[in-house]
Order: sequence, then C-alpha cells, then structure tokens
Amino acid sequence: MENSLISGSPMKLILRFAFPVLLGMLFQQFYNLVDTIIVGKLLGANALAAVGSTGALNFLVLGFCMGICSGFSIPVAQQVGANDPSAVRRYVFNGSYLSVFFTLVITAVTAFFCEDLLRITQTPEDIFVDAYRYIFIIFLGIPGIFLYNYLSGIIRALGDSKTPVYFLALSAFLNIFLDIALILWFQAGVAGAAIATVASQVISGLACLIFMIKRFPILRATPQERQLSLVHCTRLCMMGLPMGLQYSITAIGSTILQTAINTLGSTYVAAVAAGSKLFQLLCCPFDALGSTMSVYSGQNAGACAFSRLRRGLWDSSLIGLVYSIVAFAAMLLFAPQCTMLFLDPEEENLTQLVQLTSQYIRVLSAFFFPLALVNCLRFSIQGMGFSVPAMSAGLLELAGRAAVALAFVPVFGYSAACYASPIAWILADLFLIPGSILCVKTLEKRQKAA
Repeated sequence: MENSLISGSPMKLILRFAFPVLLGMLFQQFYNLVDTIIVGKLLGANALAAVGSTGALNFLVLGFCMGICSGFSIPVAQQVGANDPSAVRRYVFNGSYLSVFFTLVITAVTAFFCEDLLRITQTPEDIFVDAYRYIFIIFLGIPGIFLYNYLSGIIRALGDSKTPVYFLALSAFLNIFLDIALILWFQAGVAGAAIATVASQVISGLACLIFMIKRFPILRATPQERQLSLVHCTRLCMMGLPMGLQYSITAIGSTILQTAINTLGSTYVAAVAAGSKLFQLLCCPFDALGSTMSVYSGQNAGACAFSRLRRGLWDSSLIGLVYSIVAFAAMLLFAPQCTMLFLDPEEENLTQLVQLTSQYIRVLSAFFFPLALVNCLRFSIQGMGFSVPAMSAGLLELAGRAAVALAFVPVFGYSAACYASPIAWILADLFLIPGSILCVKTLEKRQKAA
C-alpha cells in the first residue's frame, strides 16, 4: 500500500499531510488574485465585472463537480486503510467511468442552458455578452475540471498530498502565461481568460494521469477489476452526489446572502467583496484541515481504527483552535492594514470602506473556531462514509444564512450581514458535534456485528 495514515501520531500525520494541501490552496489564492489583476488591467472594468458576475454560477456548477470528485475518492481511501488493493482498483476504475458519464451530462446541460442561467442570475445587459462568452467556455471545459480533480483526489486518497500541489502550481503558472498570451498578444478578450483556465486544467489533469500510471503500481488492474460494477458505482454515487450537492448548497446560501447585501448599496457590497477575499485567504488552513481529515478518516475507518478516529477528531479540532486564536488576534490588530490589500487607495470613501471591511473580517474571525469544527467534523464524517449527515449540516448552514439574509439584514442592515456566516457555522456545529460521535459509534457497532 501507499503512504498510510493509519499508524503513527495522528497530530503529526495530520499536520504533515495538511501542509502541502495548504500550500496548494495558498497558491490557488495567489493565482486568483493575479488573474483578477490581469483581466482588470488588460481588459478594463467592464470585462472584470463580466467575469465577476459569473462567480456564483461558476461556484454552483464547478463546486458540484469538485464535490463529486472528492466523494469518489473516499471509498478509495477507505480501501487503502482496509489494505484491500483489489477493491482500491475497482473503485478507481468505476469512479473513472462515472466521471466520464457526469462530465458529459453536466457539460451538455450547462452549455445548453448557459444563457438562461445568466438571465436567472440577473446579469446586467451591458456585460452580458462577455459574461456569456466567458462562462460558456468554462462550462465546455468541465471535462478538464473532472480530470484534474478526480485524479488529484485519488492521489491524495493513496496518501500523497504533495504531488497534487505540484500539478496545481503547474496549472497556475500555465494559466497566468496563457492569460497574458491570449489577452495581450492574440486579443482574445474574456474568451482568452476562459480558454487559459480550461487549457491549464486539462494539461495539469493529463500530468496527473501520467504520474499515476508511472508512480502507483497498485493501480495496475486485471481485466476483471476494470469491469463496470453496479455495486461499486452505487457506493461511489452515495459518496459523490451528496458532496457535490453540499458544495452547491453552500453556493445557494452565499447567493441569497449576497442578494440581501446588494440591497444595502454599493459601498457595503464593495466592503463585503474585499472582506470576502481576505476571508478566503485566512480560511485556507481550515480548508486544508478538511481535505486532510477526509483522507485520514477514510483510511482509519477502513482499518477499523476507531480510537485513532476519535484522536484525529480531537487533534484536528485542537489545531483549528490554535489557528483560530492566532488569526483573530491578528485581525484585531491589523485588520485595516490587511483590508488595504484588496481596496483601491484612490477610492473616494476609502475611510468608510476600511472601517466596514475591518468590521466584517473581525466578526468572522471571532467565530473561526466554529468554522474550524465545521471543516474538521464534516469532512471526517464524509471520510467515514456518512455523506447524508454531512450534507444535512450544509442544509443547516443554508438555513442560517437565508434566515439572516431574509429576516435580519432588512431590519438591522450591515451588522446582521456580518453575523450571517457565524450563525450558519454554529447551527452546523450543533448537528456535527454529536453527529461525529454517533458516526464513530455506528462504525464500531457494525464492526462488532460483522
């Protein structure tokens, strides 16, 4: 078997596995920032607005795809922990067949209804054409999204968290180079930015495929192990579809909240936009912990190492607590300075924007530990194989954000908007904390009954 998370100190294993994942996520944030600068500087504000206007739709569809891929990797991690190479191969190959199927269906549906989706999200007419060109090409590139995310998820499930980072770095550098080449040299406009994104994803996905063929002899399957299996496909769908829906549920909740914020005026919208960018940067460690706990819990559930499951939940929560305290202290001291990374110094109402953005990020960071628990516990539950309870926590988050957006933002304004996500995290934790304990006990009962 490949790199194992079923022996050794859970704390050390979690930190060692999470660090490369964190580097990859930080690199992705860096790329997103550079990509925004390139489009804004080379094509202007309208083009940047056109690309930005597709953000919620982009996250809704591509998040669903990435969630499916993450779910498909969970049975693989479980069989690695169970030391069953044949089952690993069966799940990998059946997951690839399902990925092809979902790729074709999602690409066809989103491309066909692309214009309708933009109308539903009320894309402004003055940027509609550019927005359509951009998101249509992105949807046509869904095969590349599946290719990279499915293969990188399998690599992580086999215990290798470093290699996907290298291919993510390759993708980011290619994307930046192609952005400049297609926009500046070939005058391709926003279509060039979309083509650059799709091409870089495809190339990094192919690099993952070549690496897997050469690096993992465990994946050399017999003809029988390559056969389509209804049992394995059903298990994969039970993991993948709820995770995909969970990403989409999060996107829906964020869209409802954003709609409520839009009613407050452009100054508040700008403050939340800048605060959200800083928030995404600060939350990379939580996302890395979540991805790590999915693999850790999957392998240890497969190995029936229940005491290690409990210890991993505790240790990952402790890591999240320590980081939460550090991040909150940093925002108390340096929030105004950090917000200036995402604000234009020439803004007329700069002082008010800094104040509002600082308020937003300080409120969020005060509740970072509940967010840490959401990531650690939900992904751990998914790794154990309980995808529906994990999705239920996402529904509670949706309910929390929607309730604040619809009932409290119209009355209390911006302050209520700042507390929408913390309320959503706390609601999810009220379900996830007892849920994670119950999931471990359920696995123990199944093992005793077997």
